[in-house]
Formats: sequence, C-alpha cells, structure tokens
Amino acid sequence: MTRSRLAWLDALRGFAAAVVALFHLSPTLIGSERHLAIYRHFDLGRYGVLLFFLVSGYVIPMSLERHGSLRRFWVGRIFRIYPAYLLATAAGLLLVATGWQRWENGDPVAVVLGHVTMLQDLLGLSGVVRPFWTLTYEMTFYLIVAGLFVWRRHHDSAWWAGGLALVALVGGRHLPDALLGGSRLLAVGLAVLVGGGFMAYVIGRRILIFGCGLAGIGTVLLPMLNGQAGRYAMPGSSSCAVLLLAAMFAGTVVFRVQHHQIRPGVAVPVLLLVLTATGVNQWLLDGTRLLRDVSVAVAVAGTFAVAFLMRRRAVPGLMTRLGEISFSVYLLHIPVLMVTARLLRGHPAAIGVSFVAGTLAVAWMSFHLVERPGQRLGARVLARLDARFGPDTPVIIPTTEGGTPRTGSFGSVVRASRLDA
Repeated sequence: MTRSRLAWLDALRGFAAAVVALFHLSPTLIGSERHLAIYRHFDLGRYGVLLFFLVSGYVIPMSLERHGSLRRFWVGRIFRIYPAYLLATAAGLLLVATGWQRWENGDPVAVVLGHVTMLQDLLGLSGVVRPFWTLTYEMTFYLIVAGLFVWRRHHDSAWWAGGLALVALVGGRHLPDALLGGSRLLAVGLAVLVGGGFMAYVIGRRILIFGCGLAGIGTVLLPMLNGQAGRYAMPGSSSCAVLLLAAMFAGTVVFRVQHHQIRPGVAVPVLLLVLTATGVNQWLLDGTRLLRDVSVAVAVAGTFAVAFLMRRRAVPGLMTRLGEISFSVYLLHIPVLMVTARLLRGHPAAIGVSFVAGTLAVAWMSFHLVERPGQRLGARVLARLDARFGPDTPVIIPTTEGGTPRTGSFGSVVRASRLDA
C-alpha cells in the first residue's frame, strides 16, 4: 500500500489507461458483435478518456502554479511527453511500413506538422497511433492554461468550465465543424504558435510572453470552429470537442475548491452544468445516445468523486505502479495489440493474455528507458536555460492581506502549504 498526497491521482491514471486499453482489446477478445452490444449501452473508451481529462485538469494547474515558472512548466511538459510520444510514433510508422497497420491521411506537410505539435486532430488528421487524438486536446489545454497564467486569469476556472459547457449546449449544431479545414497553412500557423510560444516562454521576454499567452488563449477557438475538421477527427462535432476542454477545466475547478480558491457554492453548479452538457450534447445534436452518454458522464464523475474522497487513504501499490507507467500504456497498447493480433490470429484468449503481458512489459521498459531519462534530460536542459537566461520565477511581494503573497511579474505563486492541503 502507498501513502502519498498524489497516489490517488496515479491510481486514477492507471485505471483510466487500463480501461482504454481493454476497450480496444474487446473486439478481438469477445468478438465485434458483443463489443458493439456493450458499446451501444456504455462507451468504455469515452469513459476512460474523460477520466484522463479530469485528472489532467486537476494536475496541470498544480504543476504550473507550484513554481510559478512558465519555462519550467513547458520544458517539463515537453520532456515528460515527447520521448514516449516519439517512441510510439516510431512504432506506429514501423507497423505502417510493414503493412501490419493501415494509415490513411492527407497533405504530408500538414501530417508532419500536426504530429510535431500534437494538434493533428484539430486539423482533421489521423494520428499514426489511434490514441494520439486525445493529446491534441491536452496540448490545447496547456496553451490556454499557460495563456491564462500569463494574463493572471488562471483562477477563472469556473468561468471557463461553465462557459465552455454553455457554448456546447447553446451553440450545439450551430457551431461550424470545419470552418478552418485542415489546410497546410493552418498546420504551419499552429506550428509557429506552439514553437514560438515555447521559445518565448523559455527566453522570458515579457512582451513576447504576453503575446504568446494571448495567442494561447485564442486556441480555444479551434475546437469551437474546427472541432471536426475532417473525417479522421475523433470528437464527432465541434460541440463535442468543446466539451472535452470543459471536462479538463472541471478538473481544475475541483483543484481550486480543494485549495479554497473557488467557493463550493460556485463550483457545484458549474460541475453539474459540465456533467449535464456532456451527457445530453449528442442527444441535442441528433437525438441519439442519451442514455449511453448520460451513464458515461455520471460514471466518470462518480469515479473521480470516490477517488477524491478517498485520497487520504493508502492506495494499493499495484495501482500506483500502473499509474507511473500509464502514459506509456496509453500510447503503446495499440502497437502491441496490432502485433499480438497479427501473430496469434484466431486465438483470442492467447491474444488477450499476450496483449496484457506485452503492454505492461513494453510500458515498463518505456517508462524506465525512455520517459525517466527524458525527464532527467529535461532537468539538465532547464538548469542550463536558467543559467543562460536567468530564472523566470515571479518575484514574491509580501502583502498585509492575511500574509498572502502576490507577484511582481506575470503569473502568481501558490504556497506549498496550500498545495499540500
């Protein structure tokens, strides 16, 4: 058993990754007809993804605000995510090259830039590995949250969660699904935005940071106007894409309530609004999936609520270890499934056992041989950047308002004691 302030989040991540992996295994293990019969009543894949997004929404603001450093945040994110992402990309391309996996796509420049920025889904492109589409919304969330931090609006989480839910509910079918399309020009523009923003946050020049922060906030328009840019995009509509961001901001609202930055009287209606919108959105669009989507939304909220209420209890070590390797499980389980299904065709039980064992083994190796070294490299890069450009942590200016610190530059500082509460 593990007792740690964040062990419950590791357990949730591990559980969500396992659910998504087993969802993708299901057609092979029990047959397509039985899989579809379950899917018509409860979408386990959507359940796992939304649970992941709630956890991200809770964790990412904490990661950013703990140190008040945009440079540390972005260097940490890049070296936390991209090593395993590049490994999964290489595995996917190898499967395509051998003919073991089909991969249809559009303009090659847009495909490359979409994968480099992780924004391929908002370009209407298919990821070389199927789960990559969710990283598009993670990256969009990072850009928005960093922009809000720059402009000192990062505590407005309730407005963002509730506002995005209302956009989906009220806008619904009136939101354009592919206003911007998936052109090469848009792909280049997004690459400039992500790359330029990263460089601005690393260098630390204030005027560049404010400009990139504003551009980052503006990326919220992408899911509103281009949420289903092509047939390969996964959400199904712009309103569904908007609700994915709303789910992440809902996780942030929980974080803010826990640390007394939002009143429960404000948070509860907002969370109920996001829950309702997530459940009824597709039904409002085309009259379908009401019971399935409501049941998924309630299950996600219930799972997160139970884990949150039990956060001070010891967590089984197996769950925390699964949480540690959850990102690699999530990225690499599809290549493992492709290989095992190809080699053991016609033997579903053997495929199931080999898939579980193979995914855990590959994810463990990826975590220890790729993710961990990547994070250590990121720490060294950050130290060199701090030495080259100077630290970018905001200056804390004491105040007499209950001893609460405020900042002398962009951003704010969250006390360690409040994070530990």
